Amino acid sequence: MTNESIKIVLEIINTVAIIAASGVAIYGINAWKKEFSGKRRIELAEDVLALFYEARDAINSIRSPLVFQGEGSTRKSQDDEAAHEKQARDKAYVFYERFDKRKEVFSKLHSKRYQFMARFGAEKTKPFDDLWQIFIDIKCEADQLAEIWSELPYCDEEDKKTLKEQKKEQTNILWYCGRSDPIVPRLEKIILDIEAICKPIIMGKK
Repeated sequence: MTNESIKIVLEIINTVAIIAASGVAIYGINAWKKEFSGKRRIELAEDVLALFYEARDAINSIRSPLVFQGEGSTRKSQDDEAAHEKQARDKAYVFYERFDKRKEVFSKLHSKRYQFMARFGAEKTKPFDDLWQIFIDIKCEADQLAEIWSELPYCDEEDKKTLKEQKKEQTNILWYCGRSDPIVPRLEKIILDIEAICKPIIMGKK
């Protein structure tokens, strides 16, 4: 074999070696990217699931029917409020005080919603929307219930009966009321839904 032939063979071997090394490097990078992406998916799913558990506990705490002395007292009352109006509105304001103490978990969950949507699709964010709807429902009842409590002393007997029925329905939403509670089943359904999305991802099945 001539020197020229040897040179050509060596160049071919060198080229093949470079191509092979490049292929290994590309494969390694792709494998790393896939592993890194998978890890981020799992971490996001874990974070979101944990936040939903925290949000469930927060809502249960907010809706506790046990009102302690001093709760609701941070509300700024109006100058023309009668004593019974102040008492009624302060009692409803307990919801806002309790929510304010736990608002961080809801803020975190809200910010994660967009990451979750980008990573897993908009159709997977229904549990976020359902949880927020529960919060909206409770807030609306807190607003309305304060006015009902404050209006009752001024009503005639027929109106009082109507308002008391309305008050009962709204109280059941604002405060936990045992076996007939309307919020707990909705909340547990949301937890089951988000578990069905997140747990397979965490277990590496999706």
